[in-house]
Amino acid sequence: MKYRTIGSDPATSRRVSVLSLGAMLFGTRTDEKTSFAILDRYVEAGGTFIDTSNNYAYWEDGSQGGASESLIGRWRRSRGIGDEVVVATKMGARPLAPGTGFVENREGLSARAIRIAAEQSRERLGMDRLDLLYAHVEDPSTPLEETVEGFAALVADGGVGLLGVSNHWTWKVERARAVAAARGLPGFEVLQYSHSYLRRRTDLPDALSADGAYGIVNGDLLSYVRAEPALTLVAYTPLLAGAYVRDDKPFGADLDHAGTPVRLAALRQVAEETGATANQVVLSWLIGGDVPVVPLAGVSSVAQLDENLAAVDLELTAEQRARLDGAY
Repeated sequence: MKYRTIGSDPATSRRVSVLSLGAMLFGTRTDEKTSFAILDRYVEAGGTFIDTSNNYAYWEDGSQGGASESLIGRWRRSRGIGDEVVVATKMGARPLAPGTGFVENREGLSARAIRIAAEQSRERLGMDRLDLLYAHVEDPSTPLEETVEGFAALVADGGVGLLGVSNHWTWKVERARAVAAARGLPGFEVLQYSHSYLRRRTDLPDALSADGAYGIVNGDLLSYVRAEPALTLVAYTPLLAGAYVRDDKPFGADLDHAGTPVRLAALRQVAEETGATANQVVLSWLIGGDVPVVPLAGVSSVAQLDENLAAVDLELTAEQRARLDGAY
């Protein structure tokens, strides 16, 4: 396994594995026995960065979420897992009532919601302090200053270590960080967005914004992270739910553009040269790029996890990387 440090403050920064394990469906679609086996194998291989959310996976069981956090909590207790494994969770998109969705009925990012959500997540996970807490989605109804202060208060109280943000416009992340800096408060340092080798269109209408999708990495966000070395970019859905290697998993409308076939051809060529799978090349490309990215990959079996773990040791040549980068 390889590792990197997230966070700029020595008091809260953590050393994590360059491959993060997504636990979104653990405890719902993925049963407890299988989930425990995956978690055990991940830690055995040196993995130290697990990702979940307080709303996972409400759409699977008609709840408000929490099954994934609860399962991780049971696993931690049964295995005696301590702070050697970093657990990241999110808040802000938990439905306020069972049977509803986060788009129309979510907890939001008010100071009160932040504190309640953090307390509940700590209880489910069995942790005195959350290693990393993300603001999951934007909350236009709450002043940004209130959100920034609400997250910072958790750090001051010792209930949270690092702060992160996902699915926000880049300008709003920068504004939130500026507010925090001006007030001498800890700000967002870990950014989690959808990112993969294939480039997704961001102009299509989004359920949360008529201006398009803002949870997808684009040039603006990459430029921002490149200019701010203190930031860490975590990429969710890096393997496009299996679409790179499975014919029964078609690409979505956001990948229906002229650049996709060109990049797919380059990807398959490099995969053939290296003897690796397309998934492994994608993960290696993300980990070793000029803007290093921590891929966050969810799996439903130990075999899938082992395929992903092998990508950590896959070294692309400079020529292969240039070919992948230059495919348009």
